[in-house]
Amino acid sequence: MTVLIVDDISVSIPVFEVSGRSLRKALARIGQRNALADANDGVINVRALQNISFALESGDRLGLIGPNGAGKSTLLRVLAGIYRPQQGQVMRRGKAVPLLDLTLGLDNNSTGRQNIRLRGLFLGLSPAEISDNENGIIAFSELGDYIDMPVRTYSSGMRMRLAFSISMAVEADILLLDEVLAVGDSAFQAKAKARLQEVSGRAGILVMALHSSPAIMEFCNKALWLQDGMVRMLGECHEVVRAYDDFMHGRS
Repeated sequence: MTVLIVDDISVSIPVFEVSGRSLRKALARIGQRNALADANDGVINVRALQNISFALESGDRLGLIGPNGAGKSTLLRVLAGIYRPQQGQVMRRGKAVPLLDLTLGLDNNSTGRQNIRLRGLFLGLSPAEISDNENGIIAFSELGDYIDMPVRTYSSGMRMRLAFSISMAVEADILLLDEVLAVGDSAFQAKAKARLQEVSGRAGILVMALHSSPAIMEFCNKALWLQDGMVRMLGECHEVVRAYDDFMHGRS
């Protein structure tokens, strides 16, 4: 059984080679006075997450909501094992696949077809899995003859379509997603949403950050509202999203 348990984690990110005083002033101006830990030898530790706990099991779909800088992306990186918490622990049972930067691993000087193989390997697909999925990835990306052109000739939208199409070939027990629907035009976004539903449905556990409340409610059964790196609310998705939207629009 797939399980993801987050037990009282806290994360501080060191900021090097800056003036502690100037950074304190800058953060104070944007209301982050409580985000600073003590400075040691000119290093400022920014508290990104504080005392986060939750438990998920197979079938759970958790949406992360909160304003920019609330800690959503940091939390996803902790769940992926990219960041190590200074306090607490993360326990996983099952294969976790992070899709946090869709274009990470794309090589501008290689063709789209070559990048399917490169990024596929980067995502942990075997050569056989890449070969089996290649034609489907190309068709879904709608790149046509551009698939054999260097990626440096692509528009930003074409790059995102290629990256998304490759990423959706993964199989995961725990799928971690960060703003993956910001791809292409509205028609492609609708197709991408349907594909994401299909892929996430095969995963045991889904954790995703999206700025779209309707999309969070469509995909998730639970939601975690982060505010200044701390849990503001955790529970049933519609209830948490409504509370967050009311707060953001001054209705509470």
